Amino acid sequence: MRAVQTMILAMAKMQDTYNQQVHPQWDQQNYEYYRAIWVECAELLDHFGWKWWKHQVPDYEQSKLEIIDIWHFGLSDLMRAGNISAEHIDTQTLELIETGTVGEAGELRATVEAHALATLGNRAFDVPTFFDMMRALPLSFEDLYSGYIGKNVLNTFRQDNGYKNGSYIKNWGGVEDNEHLVEISSDLDLHTENYAELLYAALNTRYQKLQ
Repeated sequence: MRAVQTMILAMAKMQDTYNQQVHPQWDQQNYEYYRAIWVECAELLDHFGWKWWKHQVPDYEQSKLEIIDIWHFGLSDLMRAGNISAEHIDTQTLELIETGTVGEAGELRATVEAHALATLGNRAFDVPTFFDMMRALPLSFEDLYSGYIGKNVLNTFRQDNGYKNGSYIKNWGGVEDNEHLVEISSDLDLHTENYAELLYAALNTRYQKLQ
């Protein structure tokens, strides 16, 4: 099995597990993943910077996390459409992804707008323009994979601590949980067999300490 295919299937399995936590029949709920994607595109631009009337320094780490957030919704959309499952990925989608991970990089802001436009136009996740964004930042597929695992763990942690009913506190000690995730994950080895479990435990320890 090809390396990219292996990583996609692993992420699909994790995404399906998380989506079932949100709703057991998540793929039948008509969730507007396209809407979540274009809103995440706006958040990505805010982190990277777009205001010409003030000095802004691109926050690359948070920009990467926004692209990873978009991938969560895009992957869910592809799974619901039947292009990907936890056990299978159709040939055309796999080829689109593998082709999309190489090529020349464009300007990030333009690629973000192109992805939002394509997503809104089709009301569906657009694979080619998504990888245009990745190249522009840049963000490799391997970094997408490692970042996805971290954010998936954080999303699961949020659900376990009341995210759906509104009781979860997203800012820990005045710092957003995404930033805690970046710091904690940098101290762990992705290739550790129980990486996800160690990351979850570390998040929980810090969360309890800062409440």
